Amino acid sequence: MGIFNKKNKDTASSSGDNSYLKISMTKDGAEYTFLLEGRLDTITSPELDSKINEVIGDSKKLTLDFAKLEYISSAGLRVLLGALQAMEGKGEMVVRNLTAPVHEVFELTGFARLFNIE
Repeated sequence: MGIFNKKNKDTASSSGDNSYLKISMTKDGAEYTFLLEGRLDTITSPELDSKINEVIGDSKKLTLDFAKLEYISSAGLRVLLGALQAMEGKGEMVVRNLTAPVHEVFELTGFARLFNIE
């Protein structure tokens, strides 16, 4: 089990933007679960992309838990789409516990039809 935590204070814009993303990862065999807290946006999405790419080769199931995710941008959606494509033919990808704002983005963009949502 590992925990990755980064607050992006140094990359926040001068307008007072509080972009941060806390990523907690657990592993059970070839099943990886990422719990995301905060904002998945242009500033924070490269961190999630990097963490997913570290485990994708070994993964048979990838679960992203959005129970504490407040916001997702198109940059975050791109990371999810890349992970979904990487999991094709390898195993299963699940997105769970979408908050209301994140669920709305999934519905508006059509991502709700692409992903296995629990």
